[in-house]
Amino acid sequence: MKYNYRLPKLQLRRLGFSLMLPVALCGAVVLPTQLQTATAQTADNRPLSIRADVQEYNSNTQVVTARGNVQLSYPARQIKATAAQAQFFNRERRIILSGGVYILQNGTNSIRGETVTYLIDEGRFVATPKSGRQVESIYVVEDAPNSSSNQAPSTPRLRRSN
Repeated sequence: MKYNYRLPKLQLRRLGFSLMLPVALCGAVVLPTQLQTATAQTADNRPLSIRADVQEYNSNTQVVTARGNVQLSYPARQIKATAAQAQFFNRERRIILSGGVYILQNGTNSIRGETVTYLIDEGRFVATPKSGRQVESIYVVEDAPNSSSNQAPSTPRLRRSN
């Protein structure tokens, strides 16, 4: 005996609509493929790109949430970052990176911390560590142009006392 489990086209359309309806009503879209990329235009029309394992966009709040192997690229500000999670708040124009955050700016300056908030309009980073730990920042500081020597000052020698 052979059973045919095909549904008529009208029932399939209803089933598809009923599966989409909860997503449409809550205003969120979840993109659960292996690697997702989102590109947002900032006020000066320069793209900000976020890649992650999973991304979710809430059209009501205009918040993008990316989870898993997050890679952020913002070439206009020469910023590259990695984290476990990133949230881009379009209305507030801020990005919150969390979970083992590493940010590299201008190819030389870097910040490491558990959570880093980037305030886009101010061009400012606010980093916080895990409890009982510290954040780390590395900055390349150029010597003043009127400096007579490009070498670091010599280290004074200590004398041993016998």
